[in-house]
Amino acid sequence: MRILALDSSGLVATVALLEDDQTIAEYTVNYKKTHSQTLLPMLDEIVRMTEFDLSTIDAIAVAGGPGSFTGLRIGAATAKGLGLALNKPLIHIPTVDGLAYNLYGNNGLICPIMDARRNQVYTGLYRFENDDFQVVEEQMAISVDELAEKLNQYGEKVTFLGDGVPVYKEQLESKLTTEFHFAPAHLNRQRATAVGALGMKYFVEGKIETAMEHCPDYLRLSQAERERAEKDADRS
Repeated sequence: MRILALDSSGLVATVALLEDDQTIAEYTVNYKKTHSQTLLPMLDEIVRMTEFDLSTIDAIAVAGGPGSFTGLRIGAATAKGLGLALNKPLIHIPTVDGLAYNLYGNNGLICPIMDARRNQVYTGLYRFENDDFQVVEEQMAISVDELAEKLNQYGEKVTFLGDGVPVYKEQLESKLTTEFHFAPAHLNRQRATAVGALGMKYFVEGKIETAMEHCPDYLRLSQAERERAEKDADRS
C-alpha cells in the first residue's frame, strides 16, 4: 500500500510518502513561511528526490482539521486537486488524531493541544491499548481551564504535545493535579508520517472519501464570521 500524506493544519507544513510499513520520504518545515509557499514545493522535492510516480499511490491522507483556517484550506485544496488529477480517494484524518498518533505505544492519556486563541485549544483525548489506537474523547475546542479540570477528573498520567504547549504550559502546570509530561522535540508537532500511518489503518477499514466529498473540520467560526455575528447581534 502506498499513501501520500499532507498536513498544513497548524504552524508546521509536512508531506510524506509511505509504503506499507516504511517511510519513503518526509519533508517537514516549521518556520516563518505560509503553507502556500511551502507545501507544493516540498511535495515536488520529495517526488524529484525519490523519483516516485504519484500515479501509483493508493490514496491521499490529509489532516482535515481543526486548525488554522488558511492552512486547512491550503491542505484541502492541494489534496482535492491531487485526488481529482490522479483519480485517487482521500482519507480524512482529524488533525489532533494525527498528532496523538505520533506517540504510538505511549502509556496513559495522550492530549494534543493546538492553540485556538482566546485561551482555548483544539484537543482530544487518546490512548493505546495493546497497540490499539483509541479515541477516548473526540476532538473539541475547549478552554485551557476546562481541559485541566477534565484531566484532573480522569486522574491518569497524561502526555501533551502540539503548538499549544509553549503557549499554555505554565497555565497547565499550575492547574493540573495529575501526573503530566510533555513530548520531546522530535514528536511534539505535526508529522505527515503519523497522518499517513493512521491513514493506512483507516484505508483498510474503508474510511475513505472522494476528493469532491472532502471538507475540513473547522470546529469554530472564523474570526471574520464571529465579528459579523457580533455586528448582527448589535444591530438587532
